Parts: sequence; C-alpha cells; structure tokens
Amino acid sequence: MTKILTTEKLSEYPKLDEKEVGRLLQDEVKKSNKKIVILDDDPTGVQTVHDISVFTHWDKDSIKEGFKEDSPLFYILTNSRSMTEERTTQVHNNIAQTVSEVADDLDEEYLIISRSDSTLRGHYPLETEVLAENIEKNEGYKIDGEIICPFFEEGGRYTINDIHYVADEEQLIPAAQTEFAKDKTFGYSYSDLKKYVEEKTNGKYKAADVVSISLEDIRALNIDKIVNQLLEVSNYNKVVLNAINNTDIKVSVIAIYRAMLQGKHFIFRSGAALVKEIGGISEKPLLTKEEMEQTNSGNGGVVVVGSHTEKTTRQLNHLLELENVEPIEFNSDLVVEKEKFQEEIDRVVNEIEELIKKGKTAVTFTNRKLLEVKNDTKEDVLKRSVQISDGVQSLVGNLSVTPGFIVAKGGITSSDIGSKALQVKKANVMGQIQPGIPVWETLGESKFPHIPYVIFPGNTGNDYTLKKAVSILV
Repeated sequence: MTKILTTEKLSEYPKLDEKEVGRLLQDEVKKSNKKIVILDDDPTGVQTVHDISVFTHWDKDSIKEGFKEDSPLFYILTNSRSMTEERTTQVHNNIAQTVSEVADDLDEEYLIISRSDSTLRGHYPLETEVLAENIEKNEGYKIDGEIICPFFEEGGRYTINDIHYVADEEQLIPAAQTEFAKDKTFGYSYSDLKKYVEEKTNGKYKAADVVSISLEDIRALNIDKIVNQLLEVSNYNKVVLNAINNTDIKVSVIAIYRAMLQGKHFIFRSGAALVKEIGGISEKPLLTKEEMEQTNSGNGGVVVVGSHTEKTTRQLNHLLELENVEPIEFNSDLVVEKEKFQEEIDRVVNEIEELIKKGKTAVTFTNRKLLEVKNDTKEDVLKRSVQISDGVQSLVGNLSVTPGFIVAKGGITSSDIGSKALQVKKANVMGQIQPGIPVWETLGESKFPHIPYVIFPGNTGNDYTLKKAVSILV
C-alpha cells in the first residue's frame, strides 16, 4: 500500500520564479495558432477559467461559433461520465469528425483536451483513443503521445513521483485509497499513474514505458531536458506530468509547446489545471455577490445535491446550519417504482416553489446512500444513476417560479440541470465563487436567463465550502 504523506511534503521542493515562468509561458502561447477544444465529461472542468464559452451541443454551428470566438479555447460539455461506453464512443466520433470539418472550413489548426475527473474516474482510455484515431484519420498525422495530468491544486489533487494524491486536511491520501477509487463504474487499483495506465489499458501500455516529467526537473527549470523527453515520445506512448502547484504545470506546458513547434503531436487527458495554463488564461479574483446578481426578484434560491460522496454529505450537513435555508429530502430510492417516483418529484417541486416565493433557499438532496439492487452490473448502476439524475434535474426543470440562483452539487447533476432543466445551449463562465467552484451565466435562450448557476463538484472543497458559497448568495 502506498504511503500516506503529510502536506509538509508540498514545501520540500525549491521554489520557482512564478513571474519569469509566467512570462516564458505567454511567449509560447503567443507563438501558437491552434484553437484549443476541450471536451468536458461533466460541467466541473471550467473550475479554473473565466470569460470562456461552454457549449452543451456539438452540432457544426456551435463548434464553428467556438472556433470563431477571440478566446484561445472553448468547452464542449459531453457529460460522457454518465454515458455507456457505446454512447461515449459514438459522441466522441461525432465531435472529432465535426471539429475536423470546421477546422478545415476555417483553415485552423487545433488541439483537443479530454478534461476529466481529477480523482481519475471516467471513460479512460476509451475517450482519448477514439479522439486520437479520428485525428490521425482526418488530419493525416500520427499522435505521438498522450499527456496525462490529473493535478488540480484548488481541489487538493497533487502528483508527486508519479503518485496521485488527494488532500484531506493535513494528509495526502494516495488516490487509490480514497472513496473515489471504489466507484462502481470507474474504479481503479493504483495511485501510481504509470500503473494506473497499465491497469486501464489492460497491459497494452506498460508502466515501465510511461514517460515521467519529474518535479526535480521542473523545479530546476530543466526545460530543454523536458523538451527532449517529449521529442522522444512516439507510438501514442503516455506522459505523466508531476505537479504540486500551477507553476509546475506552466513549466511543463512551456516544454510541450516547444516540442509541438518541432513537429510533435499530442492529445491530452487532464484535470482542470492544465486547461488554464495551456490556454494562457489570466488570474481572476473570486466572484462577489454583486458580480453574480444580475436580477433582483427577491425570490430565494435552490440548491440541488445529487452527489453521494461522503464529503458531499458532510458539506450538506454544514450547509443546513445556515439561516434561511430549508431542507427537502428527495427519496431517490423510489426510482425503481415509476409512478411513486413521479409523485415524489411533484411533491418536491411544489415544496421548492413555496420556499422560493417566501424568499427562502430550498436545499433538496437525494438519499445519502446509493440504492443497491441484487445482481447489479456496472451498466445497471450507470443506467439507474441516469434515471435518478433525470428525476433530480426535473426538480429544477419543472419549476414555474424563477429562483434567485441555482447551485447544483455533483458532476452529472450539474450537467443535467444545465443542459436539460435550464436548456442552456451556450453559457459564459463568469469565474469562481470559491476556489474550484465555477459559476455559469445562463444566457437568453435558457429557461431562467441571466441568473447565476453555480456548479459545485462532488469531490471539491472542504467540509465548509458549500456552506460558504451559498452564504455569499443568500
């Protein structure tokens, strides 16, 4: 079993000159003429950016609009973590083909980043394999390597000596020893990303062959050495980026850009941090209530909690300590009884509306323990999760009263509320209300235009972060 570290480990490495590294990165970003397309498997991937578009559809017009924007990057929300492997394959084939067609029409080059969970859950290696196959077929060049970077500082995800850690108070827990690794659909056995790759690819890519960009070289600013490592990568081999802060990612991205300038081609599987740095996105302070509050109806807000993680349950309990918030439990176990499930949805919607009209904030949450059914398969669990999520999103989609704000807790929950309940086709990422907690501005075509929509990942923040975020809005 991999050893648990303390957060003191994070201060053991020599410091970098952040301004100098930032200047070097901006020089490389300016040289690049590639549009960066991020395929996000749930809405939480915008945790590090601001003033960026998110599209919930991947038709040709939407993708062309993203390419034509001045921003260096845009997001396509696939929500594929809620999909079957068959559907995921279909969606990624479709998007890759459409991106290629648009890029050809506009005579643009592009990079694709598959943004996924910083605790290693999701359809890996399926998604990047499908994308790479399409790129090679459509663009006529080989993908030399896949960059793997789940690091996400705001969420307490660090990669040290190729071991991926999840921070918990003063401890750094190897990812495979956390509740996330026990995910019934996307579980895994190794915290060592090299071994994780071997496990997930069923031995096709051996741990011993995976290239590692070390913290020692990053902190010594051995950029030429890192570039040379990248230039040696071929045959779609894997590259692991170690990092304990965002400046470490900047150093690696500088090297990646320089390697690409010399003709190398990469695809990326990453958490949210890499996206910000590869796009050269600037820093922005946390959002204030005044920045988010575009209408003032006097109505209360609604918080919808779908995530089942233990951390989410602790956060929920602290949220309910706030004044002017009222709990409404949604009995999601009724999903196995169709009529009773619909009656439960109707009951909760009515209670939410009554509270909103009184200026109170309704906090509705699913059963805190996942329903277990005998002889369940992974596909059964995933399908039932989708049915529950459909029920959860309808708690917002069926509202006839406009809430002052909406907070969705959990990746699938927030995706379904955004795309189905709020009917968002395109949103603007305003920034973050707390570190790693993004806020969308819903636009004119949505069900409730121009209200703040807070997307709160199930695995982010400490026990009090949800309470703190909601307290800013109420």
